Amino acid sequence: MHIKIGTRGSKLALWQAYHVEDRLKEAGMTTEIVTIETKGDKILNVSIAKIGSKGVFTEEIEDQLKSGAIDIAVHSAKDMQSSLPEGFDLVAFMERERCNDVVVSHDKTNTLQAGKKFVLGTSSTRRVATLRHFYPHIETVAVRGNLQTRIRKMEEGACDALLLAYAGVHRMGYEEMIAEHLKLDEFTPAVGQGSVAIEVYASLDAPKRDAIREALNHIPTEQCLLAERSFLKTMDGGCSIPVFGLATLQGDRVNMTGGIISLDGQQVIRKEAGGLKENAGAIGQSLAHEVLNAGGDKILESIKNQS
Repeated sequence: MHIKIGTRGSKLALWQAYHVEDRLKEAGMTTEIVTIETKGDKILNVSIAKIGSKGVFTEEIEDQLKSGAIDIAVHSAKDMQSSLPEGFDLVAFMERERCNDVVVSHDKTNTLQAGKKFVLGTSSTRRVATLRHFYPHIETVAVRGNLQTRIRKMEEGACDALLLAYAGVHRMGYEEMIAEHLKLDEFTPAVGQGSVAIEVYASLDAPKRDAIREALNHIPTEQCLLAERSFLKTMDGGCSIPVFGLATLQGDRVNMTGGIISLDGQQVIRKEAGGLKENAGAIGQSLAHEVLNAGGDKILESIKNQS
């Protein structure tokens, strides 16, 4: 069985694709990797929120899936919009890496806990809003591009430090640059952060689809991400909305924390929900309704009016 793997061309995206390739080869399949440039890779001078969050890193790859030029697409799960276009499906979520955010800097005194003022580079509305709430003394500047580009921009003076996901920093071998691991109860991650998602199109034949899922899917991660993605879908939150959500599995239960933060950081609504793992989707949906009913709907409306 031969699998054509579609991916973006950044070093981190290729790391993910090679990771997938290794697992498929272990399962006895042959593979080839096809790199595809996306809108999000081409437009680096504006934030994701301004480009428009729907499919910014996925649209061109999905075109290739639909045409049959590739069999699977490899994505960071956090880049996947909550509602996929008709005919597309996520068949596997790979085992999740540590999902917290980190501060990366050559100067290890650049930490949020230290209380000093410094300029932090991030293009995430969630991270900026969270900083405004917990650490208003920190100045932020938008820094986009792949990990290597962001580090180069920092070294050229765009900022003193970067706010990034641990998973990418770890996978690219930059752990020695981590100045601080951020607490999950303050910087609750984006939905899906730390996991790799595998996307297919409906025309992929069933035996191949089943074999791919068998080789790549990590069921405990999947159960958590089903709750998180259901939460995100109900919240109607994309890359431009500072929604956060993290589910964990404890025995046969999924427990989830999720919420929304206003762009100015003044309002944070955070709720928790839990239940049996087979009801993961319903748990995420219920949690979203709780957040919306507690005033999240007004924050969401305000953000959409500003964009």
